[in-house]
Amino acid sequence: MKNKQIQVVSGKPVLQDDFFRIISYLRLSLTDRCNLRCMYCMTEGQPHESFTKLEHQDLFTYEELIRVVRIAVDLGISKLRLTGGEPLSRRNVMYLVRQLSKIDKLDDIRLTTNGVLLTKYAHDLYAAGVRKVNISLDTLKRDRFKVICGRDYFDVVWQGIEKVLKMGFFPVKLNMVVMRGINDDELVDFARLSMEKNLQVRFIEYMPIGNSSRWREDTFFPSDEIIERISSLGTLNPLPVMNLDGPARLYRINNGAGSVGMISPLSHHFCKSCNRLRLTAEGKLRPCLLSDEEIDLRKIVRSNGTDGDIRRVIQTAVRKKPVGHHLSDRQNGMGNDCNGIMSRIGG
Repeated sequence: MKNKQIQVVSGKPVLQDDFFRIISYLRLSLTDRCNLRCMYCMTEGQPHESFTKLEHQDLFTYEELIRVVRIAVDLGISKLRLTGGEPLSRRNVMYLVRQLSKIDKLDDIRLTTNGVLLTKYAHDLYAAGVRKVNISLDTLKRDRFKVICGRDYFDVVWQGIEKVLKMGFFPVKLNMVVMRGINDDELVDFARLSMEKNLQVRFIEYMPIGNSSRWREDTFFPSDEIIERISSLGTLNPLPVMNLDGPARLYRINNGAGSVGMISPLSHHFCKSCNRLRLTAEGKLRPCLLSDEEIDLRKIVRSNGTDGDIRRVIQTAVRKKPVGHHLSDRQNGMGNDCNGIMSRIGG
């Protein structure tokens, strides 16, 4: 397959893996640092302030990131997502966003954020051309927000959501990680939000990934059960999924203003349509979120690697994309091959 990996379609390069999936999407974790301490990201029993952070020199510089993105775009990457940790917490982050927005043939720059700094940066993001934002929000209850996220920032996050809606960002997606016995009693409330506001409310199955050991079989809440629960609000009408929309199965409840999405890595595998690579905060290129296999791109870049060397690393990562994940092994008590720290991998 090596000789078929890069093709040209309608004048544009297309990057294809060994299973004929088109790889067009790169997720950049800008930092492992975060202003929240979410319970499913931190290891159980670990003091919140004892989390070992990367040193600044261990992160890619903005110039290094821009160089890598330019090369990736030349290979066929057209969609970029900035994530973390909390990407907006990295110093001078808007410099990076503005420079990325100037890259020719990079059609789509998106942001995943916890929303704490969204009000501060919304105008600058909009001016730089960013219109699509995912906001992590696992509860609509102020007191529960503090329990789940370790910080009392609910009001600040909600102000950020209202601001980007008012400014015309679209789509605005709310990502809710559903945990049985913790926040599943709010499923209907979240779904009702999609009927009242032009939001895509996405229900994400809790995955046994990262170093956190908080995942338990009894906290898992499958998407079919979510659908059953929220169907009390009305008919869930399936919506078409566009090429760059990601793994969510989308529905509109009755004639609601927005939509709901189901992201079901455990109960409905979406690996066959995976189109992404990830670059971790410490410069490791990761073919699959749910496997710890990584390629040290930072080492190549900082060893005077040429653009050709970087191209070959990206192509190697594409070739190493597995046909599917093995999260079910952990469900069956067989361990887990994804043990990295989620704030470094990127959400």
